[in-house]
Amino acid sequence: MKRMFCFIAMIVSITLGAPTTLFAQPVEKPAEVSDVLNKVDINTADAATLALALDGIGMAKAQEIVAYRELNGEFKSIEELAEVKGIGEATIAKNRDRIIIAVKK
Repeated sequence: MKRMFCFIAMIVSITLGAPTTLFAQPVEKPAEVSDVLNKVDINTADAATLALALDGIGMAKAQEIVAYRELNGEFKSIEELAEVKGIGEATIAKNRDRIIIAVKK
């Protein structure tokens, strides 16, 4: 009987639009990520941000980008990303519209 009551209560709450725990809640992204999903500065972004914002870039490649930047200085062009281990022209091409290099004042 208890199961039947729970089942009916669940159906009624779904029908009436009441929130239930059966549905996954939307994941809230950090503020810096929601803006960088369209554009990310490869000279200032940390590895986690790069991994979230760039297609085909996981945490390992993102860490390689940061390590390259720390060792060689800021990127002067988007094409310079090809110098980073594990990043090729295809990866650069599919992310070209997401990558920026901010001009220092």
